[in-house]
Amino acid sequence: MTLGLLLGIGRSFRRKRASSLDILSPKRAPRNFYKGNNCKSTGFHTRKGGYVVQQDKLPNYVVPDLTGFKLKPYVSQCPLNVNKTNESSEASK
Repeated sequence: MTLGLLLGIGRSFRRKRASSLDILSPKRAPRNFYKGNNCKSTGFHTRKGGYVVQQDKLPNYVVPDLTGFKLKPYVSQCPLNVNKTNESSEASK
């Protein structure tokens, strides 16, 4: 009982290696480790080297109908200076 307790305390005070504090990369990880780039797969690889794309894994964007919408879809990189009008000053009062 006391031997296990002493071993546990000794493990907690043991100094960690500097390599364990580095960011895990495929070069420092096990052979089958693949870090990826934060995106899910869209299909799978076949035995003969092909790739099958699955339609249910592809992103599906639903865009509403914007006919008659007054705002423009993009913001200009060169905004115009807008002068305050009397209407906006009256509305704030």
